[in-house]
Amino acid sequence: PERGVRAYARTPLSGFSWLLRDLLLIGREPSSAGFRPSSMARIFCTLLALTVCLYACSPGVLFPESPPPSIPTDPPASDLTSVPIESTPTSDIIPVSTTEVLPPPKLIATLGTPHIEQGPDGAVTAPPSSTQGCMYQWAYEDLPELSGEFLVSIQGLQPEAQASAFAFGENCVREDGTTTFIPMETDFNVTLQVADLSNEAELGDWVVKVMQIIENIPPDQIAGPRPGRVSMIFQANAEQVGINFYIDQYHALPAGLSSAEIYQALQAPQ
Repeated sequence: PERGVRAYARTPLSGFSWLLRDLLLIGREPSSAGFRPSSMARIFCTLLALTVCLYACSPGVLFPESPPPSIPTDPPASDLTSVPIESTPTSDIIPVSTTEVLPPPKLIATLGTPHIEQGPDGAVTAPPSSTQGCMYQWAYEDLPELSGEFLVSIQGLQPEAQASAFAFGENCVREDGTTTFIPMETDFNVTLQVADLSNEAELGDWVVKVMQIIENIPPDQIAGPRPGRVSMIFQANAEQVGINFYIDQYHALPAGLSSAEIYQALQAPQ
């Protein structure tokens, strides 16, 4: 081959050997013994030889290798079902609801809330016609005209007696503060003087006389839809006894009872 045209296609070490030989041939000079390498060629060849030795002995020099095949990060679409999916822990904080759970409220009936159809004595009455927007409270209302007439009638039996009449019912208290009294019954109070509190016949006679006066009161002067209650107090000296009964309870007594039996029947708990 021509000078400088040789191809170095073998291993790196053999290629450098051929290169070294060619440089020696290129740099030779004619001499008496023939051709000999020039001094510059000898220096250059010495450096080149050292470089080749260092290159050959170096552990970090490796032949070039083909790059590793790339590994796809995502599996083919056809193999998605066969690739297991590993769950990775997450550092996200899931908010926890701090709303307090309360038990369902219980409704408590009081005198000032829902309408109560039972009086303090346990009697039940029909609800009033107007009940919207009201808070109900037990209430009493004086009946001056009826009380005056009833007192006159009782004092006609005993001048020192005391008597009064009043209406019992509920106050409808609205949100704006206005109230409306709804009467449920008309009640009567009577205080009489007697000689002997143990004489039940005398006490029974007074019950019958007072009831005759009450039964003669015109119906248009009686307030409320239900029969009222009668409270009678009998006084003797510094002692007294009392009796309370409803008008319809008196009307329900059997006929033919004596005054003492009437008093005893109304005294019995109902």
